[in-house]
Amino acid sequence: MPVTDITKDIEARSLVITAEFAAPATRVWQVYADPRQLERVWGPPSHPATVVEHSLTPGGVVHYFMTGPDGEKYYGGWRVLQVEEPRRFTFEDFFADKSFAPVADLPVSSSEFRFVPVDGGTRAVFTTTYETAEALRQVLDMGMEEGATQATNQIDALLAEG
Repeated sequence: MPVTDITKDIEARSLVITAEFAAPATRVWQVYADPRQLERVWGPPSHPATVVEHSLTPGGVVHYFMTGPDGEKYYGGWRVLQVEEPRRFTFEDFFADKSFAPVADLPVSSSEFRFVPVDGGTRAVFTTTYETAEALRQVLDMGMEEGATQATNQIDALLAEG
């Protein structure tokens, strides 16, 4: 399983997931740069993602929805802030309505995804920070830690395909 560490820091309002992959950073980067690959790993297995808009460039957006086992759709999006291919990108991640407009009463996070070459592979460090400790608690109560871990652990199978 790729996830090697999860650090929750309520005081710092952050969740950090660290994962190791037996592939170069340029290959791991492609998982996020290609919408068809991203949708295979963005949601946990029980809630696969469909990416409907994808621009991994500063100022770009990524719009997606996840479909639950009961067929219900959960919409979300990214506002891409910085991109340093293949080392890191930052974005705001938000819950959305069906038109992909942010939902005002749900938390927005600031995320940094970093890819560091290590021993012929890649260490990925996914840092997500919320505006308040309560916002972090809210998404943790929604199962975000488990869902993100399950989603990240799907990446190895995708990388093994080539």
